[in-house]
Amino acid sequence: MSSSLSRRGRGEGEGEGVLGPISRSPIVVRGREAAAEAATVAKKLLRSTGKAAWIAGTTFLVLFVPLIIEMDREQQLNELELQQATLLGGPSPALPPPPPSK
Repeated sequence: MSSSLSRRGRGEGEGEGVLGPISRSPIVVRGREAAAEAATVAKKLLRSTGKAAWIAGTTFLVLFVPLIIEMDREQQLNELELQQATLLGGPSPALPPPPPSK
């Protein structure tokens, strides 16, 4: 079994083959470091973006959803009053009064 390992370049006394010196070159090492730094920055950015999305979502739910519900409720009430006024034969509250004649 050791003879098969030595033929592949991983046995005793042999190097890592052709890719050994390349993988230890300063350019490759610096590229790996840059990739690791980029991954760290991406993780931090993703985490802070998630926090910001959570804050924006909960703020929207707490502040704006009740406002939207109340505005909808008021609009329905106005429509109901207008419908009742037209059924009772009174003047429509949505129409402005006619201008006085001279």
